[in-house]
Amino acid sequence: MADEQLAPMKAQVYKDQRPAEYFDKFHKRVREHEPNWVYELVRVITVLYGLIFFRMRCIGSDNVPASGRVILAPNHFSFMDHFFTGAFTRRRVNFMAKSQLFTKPMEWIYSPGGVFPVRRGHYDEDAFITAEAILARQGAIVMYCEGGRSRSGRVSDRARPGIGRLALMSGTPVVPIAIYGSQRVRNWKKLQFPKVLVQYGEPLVFPQVANPSREQQQAAADEILGAIKTLYSDLEQLGEKQVRSRVRAARRSTARPAGAQS
Repeated sequence: MADEQLAPMKAQVYKDQRPAEYFDKFHKRVREHEPNWVYELVRVITVLYGLIFFRMRCIGSDNVPASGRVILAPNHFSFMDHFFTGAFTRRRVNFMAKSQLFTKPMEWIYSPGGVFPVRRGHYDEDAFITAEAILARQGAIVMYCEGGRSRSGRVSDRARPGIGRLALMSGTPVVPIAIYGSQRVRNWKKLQFPKVLVQYGEPLVFPQVANPSREQQQAAADEILGAIKTLYSDLEQLGEKQVRSRVRAARRSTARPAGAQS
């Protein structure tokens, strides 16, 4: 699919020139409050949009814990990946998003809807403090291993270490997620609406490390990205039907009583 003609993306702005203090109000809102009715309103609209135009389907949504802290880690091709990730779980999830999205009037939707900024082009400790506050109240966070969106239509080869840091410091399970088809979402102006399939993998659990080294952070992040790439590759090479069959077979095998004969 990466060889298909993709609509061009806007040029990336890799550094947000606004001062860190500008974003304090957004961090405060998300640290102190869970997503409100705005989240549910946006969820209804985007789920209907996804079902109608992108025929979105999922595999393994029960791998997302119904309660307790969790990090959801999808690949990232499209602005719609936030919504594809959250569409198949009834949990209200928080999203870490690039700070450039926080402009009026959309910032009035993002913040009450559970989105918090990471200041682009800067070392942003505030983003990690907000993430840790969400996890401390047993919440769910969506965080991208790759950082920004892939412009090539392929999952990146290397992860950013931030997700490894958060997973290790908090001891939070990470659910790897493959979103297949979303790189062509930006072709909507050409009236091309791809089928989107979301697969939730089994949670990865890392030992909690109070002050992980850079190498430990990177190793954990690479392991998460590796799990995402495996899920994605299977969807690409085998297709939805075979992946579903394999997942069902694995679950039957796991559920077989001890001592049962195959």
